[in-house]
Amino acid sequence: MKNDVHIILCCMLVLLPFLQVTGQDIHFSQFFETPLLRNPALGGLFSGDIRLQSVYRTQWQSVTVPYQTVSLNGEYKIAVGKSADFLTAGGQILYDKAGDVAMTATHVLPALNYHKSLSDEKNMYLSLGFMGGIVQRRLDRSKMTTNSQFDGSGYNGNLATGETFNNSSYSYFDGIAGMSFNAQLGDNQDNNMYAGIAYHHFNKAAKISFYDNSNLEMKPKFVYSGGIRLSTAEQSFITIEGDYSKQGPYTELITGLMYTYKLDDSDMPKYLIHGGAVIRWKDAIIPVGKIEMKPLAISVSYDANISKLAAATTGRGGFELGISYQKFINRDNSSKEAVRCPRF
Repeated sequence: MKNDVHIILCCMLVLLPFLQVTGQDIHFSQFFETPLLRNPALGGLFSGDIRLQSVYRTQWQSVTVPYQTVSLNGEYKIAVGKSADFLTAGGQILYDKAGDVAMTATHVLPALNYHKSLSDEKNMYLSLGFMGGIVQRRLDRSKMTTNSQFDGSGYNGNLATGETFNNSSYSYFDGIAGMSFNAQLGDNQDNNMYAGIAYHHFNKAAKISFYDNSNLEMKPKFVYSGGIRLSTAEQSFITIEGDYSKQGPYTELITGLMYTYKLDDSDMPKYLIHGGAVIRWKDAIIPVGKIEMKPLAISVSYDANISKLAAATTGRGGFELGISYQKFINRDNSSKEAVRCPRF
């Protein structure tokens, strides 16, 4: 088992510097608090029956009107009959507001995930997940200014904008499919790993524009995810995880390492403290802190900008606040007493 762990860690360290980064789509620095947004097949990979998570992000306050993004996701894990299989039902809600014209995007995406047990001896699961729903985009045309509204003396709000679109909003259906594999490493139930791949925007939604004559369509995106959790002592463990995304010509790599210390019972701790950092390659270094008082947890992070915008932003990026609620429910088919169940 030790050899396998060494191989995994070495591969991660060797490959990371060679991957390029730029990005598209909504994303968070605390990506570990938005599992469904990464891959619907990552839903249900936790110790508990129910999990609710929310992340609030604000960024670019030093450059322009702050961009604000809110994520809310929930998962409910259900045992399937008397087998070791599980079903996870849940959903993802996103709200994003950007720029002077207050352009907003609202995503409402129900999700379903099936976990198939692959072992009679330890936790080992293959999961298949789907998520899909409605996305609406809207802007405030009254706040729009264009070059056509500038005359010789400056801005003139009485002049026409010169834009030909008639709609201030549009909607489309968006879908995501994914697979994941997660397993216990060795005999210690605290040592786990997962790996997954997701295909975002598989329906290639068309006419994603405020212009009626637009032929634009949503570019599909692949997201490759992985993580490993290892005990370092009876009272502590480390977690390494990351995502590599590719959407058209754009790529993004984000990785993080967290150290966790149990403040009370080592077997079933209620109070834990987590600290570490996330790196969005060629974009930001992100310190992260988290305190857990089960079933609640609160996390904070801040992006220190290292991209080409670092001079304009004086290194300031985005602040995030995360809140999560995770627990077992007193019911007959709770995963609390299950010998095997998907977890990370």
